[in-house]
Amino acid sequence: MQLIELRDIYKTYHVDELPVPVLRGVSLAVAEGELVALMGASGSGKSTLMNILGCLDRPTSGEYWLDGHEASRMSTDERAFLRNHKIGFVFQNFNLLPRTTALENVVMPLSYTTEKISDSQARQRAVESLTLMGLADRLDYEPAKLSGGQQQRVAIARALISKPSILLADEPTGNLDSKTSEEVLQLFGRLNTEEGITIILVTHDPGIAKHAKRIIHISDGIIDGQGAADNSSPGTAESRRNVYRPRRFDSGGAQ
Repeated sequence: MQLIELRDIYKTYHVDELPVPVLRGVSLAVAEGELVALMGASGSGKSTLMNILGCLDRPTSGEYWLDGHEASRMSTDERAFLRNHKIGFVFQNFNLLPRTTALENVVMPLSYTTEKISDSQARQRAVESLTLMGLADRLDYEPAKLSGGQQQRVAIARALISKPSILLADEPTGNLDSKTSEEVLQLFGRLNTEEGITIILVTHDPGIAKHAKRIIHISDGIIDGQGAADNSSPGTAESRRNVYRPRRFDSGGAQ
């Protein structure tokens, strides 16, 4: 089943009344349960494409079908409703509120949902999400008292709190060291294989992209190639095997 389908997407901005084309006829499909890397250099159009995929922006022309809904013609409120129910976001800079505990950061998205949920239910869901990330002993820690890897796992827990079917991760390891990056990428693999979440990794790094099952290359606003990721290197193969560990993330990792 195609969860995401883009049909001939164009996006043009205007600077001083001059048109600046960013996306030039992008068509692609992502099936439910895929782990895909969207790979491109700075200025390739991948961030603009991610904003459209995340219902944060709409294309100038073309169609965007998300889980059977044509999102490009929706109003701002309709896209916000679809985004809040279907999509979770993970960013390079974590975007955690600094003087707010891990638990409070994770609970916050539930304040904007139309789902009827009590404070105690929201707290319990946040505890479960943080426990899944191996942070059961860090619930009351503010971001400044957490390592980079722990902060990113709080951000992932926050992205999962609304139980989205899609996770968009924009350069999610950009601020992490190589060991922590590997552990976070293994976590994405587990969320994909064990929880069935469709994940799109947005990256410029071939090493990050190899953790996906399929790589889509974008350059100068067009898709210029795609195919199965090459997971033949020893390190990557080991990473793929590690995806099938027990569900909860060891609190000793990704420090």
